[in-house]
Amino acid sequence: MAATLKFTTDHEWIRLEADGTATVGITDFAQRELGDVVYVELPAVGKTLTMGGDAAVVESVKAASDVKAPVDGEVTGANAALADDPALVNRDPHGAGWFFRMRLANPAQLDQLMDEAAYDAFTTGGQ
Repeated sequence: MAATLKFTTDHEWIRLEADGTATVGITDFAQRELGDVVYVELPAVGKTLTMGGDAAVVESVKAASDVKAPVDGEVTGANAALADDPALVNRDPHGAGWFFRMRLANPAQLDQLMDEAAYDAFTTGGQ
């Protein structure tokens, strides 16, 4: 069974992994809005993140955008593949294009995020 994705209103996704860490990236909707991703700045391992605070930066041919932390926690890993191939974010935003992994400080914060159905409604204006 696939892990459940949760979504933020800032268009990040988070997936709780079997080992208790979480993987974070930007949504397919976000990468389509950004266009071709040309650079990603990832957080350092060990950095403490605060829910809604800046975690990473993604730059595209159109704009640069901050990637927010979906929950509180500590960065445990970053996707080094994005340094050489930032377009992974466009090709596989919910898979190989992930940004960072983190240890959650408060797993209950996941309950404040949207499930896939709610996020789909959010991005389509409830249509």
